Amino acid sequence: MAAKTADIAQRTDASGELAYPFVRAPYSETVHGFMLKVERQDDASAPTGQACVGPAWVKPRVRIALLSNPRSTGNLAQLPKIREYCADHPDVFHYEVEDASQIGEAIRSIARVRPKVLAINGGDGTVQAALTELYNGNHFGDAPPPVAVLPSGKTNLIALDLGARGDPVETLERLIELARSDDLAPYTVARELIALRHGEDDKPVIGMFLGGAGLADTMLYCRDKIYPLGLPNSVAHALTAIAAAAKQILRLKASFLPPDSKPVSVSFSEQVEPITGRFSVLAVTTLEKLLLSTDFGAHRQGTLKLLTIEAQPETVIGAVFAKIVGKFGREEVRGVRFEEANEITIHGDNSNVILDGETFRAVSGSPINLRPAQPLSFVKLAA
Repeated sequence: MAAKTADIAQRTDASGELAYPFVRAPYSETVHGFMLKVERQDDASAPTGQACVGPAWVKPRVRIALLSNPRSTGNLAQLPKIREYCADHPDVFHYEVEDASQIGEAIRSIARVRPKVLAINGGDGTVQAALTELYNGNHFGDAPPPVAVLPSGKTNLIALDLGARGDPVETLERLIELARSDDLAPYTVARELIALRHGEDDKPVIGMFLGGAGLADTMLYCRDKIYPLGLPNSVAHALTAIAAAAKQILRLKASFLPPDSKPVSVSFSEQVEPITGRFSVLAVTTLEKLLLSTDFGAHRQGTLKLLTIEAQPETVIGAVFAKIVGKFGREEVRGVRFEEANEITIHGDNSNVILDGETFRAVSGSPINLRPAQPLSFVKLAA
């Protein structure tokens, strides 16, 4: 899960999810069939797909298109069950990708079968890559299907925000049940997205959660130093939290702890004073709950939400205490700032940011620009 950045912003998958091709023999031929069984009908305007194993004469309407990343953490154990489930449900079109470069072709194939729901079976990095292709590729025209997310990665921030928890197969069953209904509207919700631009690339990268400053350094520390230990996710995240606390609160210095946060400056399109300093947390999102399951009572629709916590022990302790007593986000805490803006620019000197698992680096003279992207409809499974 190593993330490597160059002198300029460089794209990597946060979990290494899409970084390696998968090889499965003798099952690989079946997987190949999953990917290529898109049958052309006499009516070229209404193609159908039969992605799962089933009788050749059965051509049901595709209700769910499932895009899977076999390298996602949960899929290492769950994907055989998902394949078996798809084999018994021919109204599911299942497409597996070998690496990130195949997501464009996957979305093009999925668009041909015109599903009622596009389900993404992977971690946050897989979701981000698929959202970016949906946004930039325009494969569905003006009417993309609602997106659902199965919790199959290590962090699953997006899946959790949409109410997807537990067994991915159970989530898929629930999605099929919803897709069979005549009206999906009661189960969908519009989500604003983040469009990240950096350098000369005109096409933005699309996501929903960005971490920067000390938060990004801690996430990279977890990825590079803790995950390789092979511990359960809960244990890995607990160890990372302890290491971050030792660094931020106790001010310990050691090679096995996260690095010192670098100074960054955040500017806004509105007449808002820029924020400059070293931060233990810098987060930008469009999710309902910004960080630590905290609702900051945002009132402006379609804006980006920013949270910064200064890298000072008293500020970190104050924020943690406010969270414990239920006042975080409701009462002012010294060194904690929350802003809403239509445009946010992050300036730094070799400062990392992570957008839904993909790492970028802000360097001198080449800042990272964030703007809201066109909302997309998501299937929300929570009540």
